[in-house]
This record gives sequence, structure tokens and C-alpha cells, in this order.
Amino acid sequence: MSPGSFAPQVPSLAAIHAARARIAGRAVRTPLLRLPRREGEPEIWLKLENLQPIGSFKIRGAASALGLLSREELARGVYTASAGNMAQGVAWCAREAGVPCAVVVPDSAPRAKLEAVERLGARIVPVPFEAWWRVMVERRYEGLEGHFVHPVSDDAVLAGNATIGLEILEDLPEPAAVLVPYGGGGLSCGIASALRASGSRTPVFACEVETAAPLAASLAAGAPGTIEHRASFVDGIGGRGVLAEMWPLVQALLAGSCVVSLEEVAAAIRTLVARARTVAEGAGAASLAAALARRPASGPGGASMGWPEGPVVCVVSGGNLDPAKLAAVLEGRIP
Repeated sequence: MSPGSFAPQVPSLAAIHAARARIAGRAVRTPLLRLPRREGEPEIWLKLENLQPIGSFKIRGAASALGLLSREELARGVYTASAGNMAQGVAWCAREAGVPCAVVVPDSAPRAKLEAVERLGARIVPVPFEAWWRVMVERRYEGLEGHFVHPVSDDAVLAGNATIGLEILEDLPEPAAVLVPYGGGGLSCGIASALRASGSRTPVFACEVETAAPLAASLAAGAPGTIEHRASFVDGIGGRGVLAEMWPLVQALLAGSCVVSLEEVAAAIRTLVARARTVAEGAGAASLAAALARRPASGPGGASMGWPEGPVVCVVSGGNLDPAKLAAVLEGRIP
């Protein structure tokens, strides 16, 4: 398949419910907990996807995608491209199905995530970041056989991610906004599609880190583009650019992008440990960082948007953080 020839669809309510049935018994329904409030803070609710069996929301999309494959397709094996969390999701589901799995990873991927993938029995194929990004764009890797599960723009993955949106509305029917970490857009667009399909007008804001914020740059420019990517301890979000096939969904479903600093992300991780008794990785804490800072989102043309009034939901997308990096953050340092 040539780059740009694939166009993911906004999942319908029926497709989201079908995905919910497929992932039952693999992904768990995670709690939506209110963060103990301090003076001057907005009312914040935490959707704790870091409590999934693999430590991130990615198990939803992986289980949804593999659940659609026939026995013959599964027998050929599966592979994906991931910095760690989707790798674990696909590897976990492949092990459950008893089929081989390979994962193309950037050579900067965290060791803790790679070790988890290896424990699940998957084969790791490390490549330079630019080569890894090409796999995301081209949807294939020369030399690997089997079904490629795209970590972002696969229709079944989007529908699996969207099940989070259903759960949010069931637990808190009228949030003022939902803040979601933005890596490639599969999580944020999936959640937004569920809210829209359910009749909710709640805006969904993407959350990015300043060292790699391609969505904010693309919204300002009015077209998907690439940026200079700077590696940081926030490794689960922030690619080289906005995937061209995701741009129509981003424009239709997301209200804007909130960009936070590494220091704000680190502070959010400390807040989660101290006040919610839970651990998030950098990407997972980006949404809370935006909420605590009341960071206005930038919309089309770079226009600044006001902070929503009322309860906001922060999706804590994952908790797979190297112990050494967690220790550094808790000591007040940037890893």
C-alpha cells in the first residue's frame, strides 16, 4: 500500500460497541477517579488507562484489531511499529492467540518497554528513528511477514480506542472537556468519535510536549507537516509529524492542542504519585500537566482557545516508565 492511499474512517457507534465486545476479557474497564482538589485547581477526573494489563490503553486497539483476523491470517503472524506500548499490546494479544509477533522499534525506545515486549515472546527489530517513522507512513517493513497492525490509523484500532470514550460518558455524562495525550491521533480521535457518536458536545483536546508537538504546528499551518523531533523522557508521544491519513479525522474531531513543557509533565507525574497513588509515564501525564496549568489550547491557525468551565477528564494513557527515570522525576530532576 502506497503512502497516503489509506484513509481511516470515523468509527460508528455500532463499530465501537462491536470493538467493545471483541476486547472483553483482554482489556479491562479502567476507573474514572476524581483527583483530590486543591485551591485554584479545576475539577479533574483521571481515566486511568495505566492500569491495563500491559500498563497502557494500547491493549484495546490491539485486541480489537487481532479480534477481526481469521485463523489463516493469524497463522501468518502479526507485527507492528511502536516505541513500546503498542508493541506490548500486539505482543500480549499474539501470545494469547498463540501466533508469532515481531515489533519494529526506534533505537531510542526505553529499555523497560523493550524488556516487557521480550517477556511477551515478541521479536524486536530495532531501527533508527527515521526508518521507524517510515514504517508508520508506509505501513510495511521489508523482510517481515504477516499482518501489519498500524498503531494509529487502523480502523479496528480506532474503534478499540473509542471504547474509552463510552466508559467516560457512562461514568461522567457531561464533562466540560476531555484531555488526551497525542502521539499519532489514534487515541484522541477514537475517544472523540465515541463522544460524537453518543451525541455529546464535549470537546476533546490533544496534549503534546514542547519537544515534539507536530499537531500544534500543523494546526497553526493549516496542513499536516513535519517538525524537528527532540528526544526526551516523554517517549510515548511526539512523532516527526502528523500522519497524512489522520489529518481529516484530526480536523473533524479534535478541538485543538495543548502544549506542555517537560517540567510540567514531570510535575504532573509527581502529582499522580503523591495524590492519586498511581504512576504514569511521561506521555500519560501530559493531559494532567495541561489541566494543572490550565493551558489554553491552540486551534486552527494557531488561535488560542479559552479554558473550559467545569469538570475535565484527563486520560492517563500509560504508566510504563523506567524506574530510574521515575526516581529522577520524584527527586525533582528531568531524566
